[in-house]
Amino acid sequence: MAKYDLVIIGSGPGGYVAAIRAAQWGLKTAVVEKDPFFGGTCLHVGCIPTKVFLHHADLYDSFQRAGEFGFEVKEVKINWPAMMERKDKIVKKHSMGIAALFKKNKVESIMGWGRIAGAGRVSVEKDGQTTELETTYTLLATGSEARSLPGIEIDGRGVLTNREILHLGEIPKSLVVVGAGAVGVEFASIFRTFGTEVTILEALPRAVPLEDEEISAELEKAFRKKGIRVETQAQVESAKTEARGATVHYKDRNGTQQSVTADKVLMAVGRRPLTDTLGLEKTKAQLERGYVHTNEFQETAEPRLYAIGDIVASLPQLAHAASMEGIVAVGHMAGKDVQPFDRRRCPGATYCEPQIGSVGLTEKQARDAGLAIKTGKFPFLANSKATILGQHEGFIKVVADAKYGEILGVHAIGPLATEIIAEPVAALGLEATLDDMAATVHAHPTLWEAMGDAFNAVRGLAINF
Repeated sequence: MAKYDLVIIGSGPGGYVAAIRAAQWGLKTAVVEKDPFFGGTCLHVGCIPTKVFLHHADLYDSFQRAGEFGFEVKEVKINWPAMMERKDKIVKKHSMGIAALFKKNKVESIMGWGRIAGAGRVSVEKDGQTTELETTYTLLATGSEARSLPGIEIDGRGVLTNREILHLGEIPKSLVVVGAGAVGVEFASIFRTFGTEVTILEALPRAVPLEDEEISAELEKAFRKKGIRVETQAQVESAKTEARGATVHYKDRNGTQQSVTADKVLMAVGRRPLTDTLGLEKTKAQLERGYVHTNEFQETAEPRLYAIGDIVASLPQLAHAASMEGIVAVGHMAGKDVQPFDRRRCPGATYCEPQIGSVGLTEKQARDAGLAIKTGKFPFLANSKATILGQHEGFIKVVADAKYGEILGVHAIGPLATEIIAEPVAALGLEATLDDMAATVHAHPTLWEAMGDAFNAVRGLAINF
């Protein structure tokens, strides 16, 4: 029986990052992966391929607006097969990159279905053959898959998830997106830019419901301006493939029965943790609706059994969150002085157009917590680089402690919001104040300098607006 310090089940952004860091810290590590490739959902059917399409959509939008920038472009045609091919090449390149990193760091990879066989043992099944691994520590990083709604079948023809929609043979003329979270609004942006008629149905009162309320309102306004139909408080009851496409039946905000038919329907209503085949019934680990409970260092109630990523209860289902949780977990195993993962310091990034980047408390969360706060906003309309780019939509909003000026949350919607949110992520981590950020020199002309004005806006001291 092969012996390891650590066996990780899953090679997504949580599992592979944890494996490399564990090896760097001297742990003999093996990664068990059920698929014939590394990278998990994020690399193959999630973060990376969707962002490839979003970049293509941004380029296409720029071509469509070429006259605004002084270019004469007669016709730009979409070569969908070429886009699909480029997407696949990028995914393959980075999957091979993970394999190279494993080799470089002496991480052993084992293909097959990994399960807990008992204390300190992991079984791996492949092609009807089962082998056992002996390990001091075990880390579960198995991720999640798309959910549907009760009674709605994902048939891969008319009713799709994020997996199937990434492999369409052609751009649909019409699309219904059920769910206005990150996945839903990103695909809505992609296909609307490529000319698809898009309808979004969201059960909650607003789009991107995890974001600050003003961010939601701004996104809905921007989407409607682009011709995306957004219906909130829409209770979807059924979605079924038919000869002419797929039809969704729902109740609108007034309780009236409605229906909409489109070429395709994308179910984007959340994700389900992949824990049901891991053998957790053999352990003391505590589960809730399939999610695993852990302590602040990602350890379960079963000694030396850890869990990270989408399967962990009460933590964000984000690739970068899984990566940091993995580093925390293996640091704890290796006896290193690591800081526990803090979801309040974890940024959210949604790559729709306009982009959304956020970190920390929303205004409502801060007020509901009984905190005395001040807020400030700065619009990209007043930022010179945004004018140069021709992207004026959106703003940056800062939530700060009223007495001491500590930064509590920052929420941005607009050009490259997912990039410029990096500064407030660092600011929150360092418990920076408005004075600290006002004294920070922001390069000009940049989109980033809008952050400086946003921090000053809390005290009514914004220069450019």
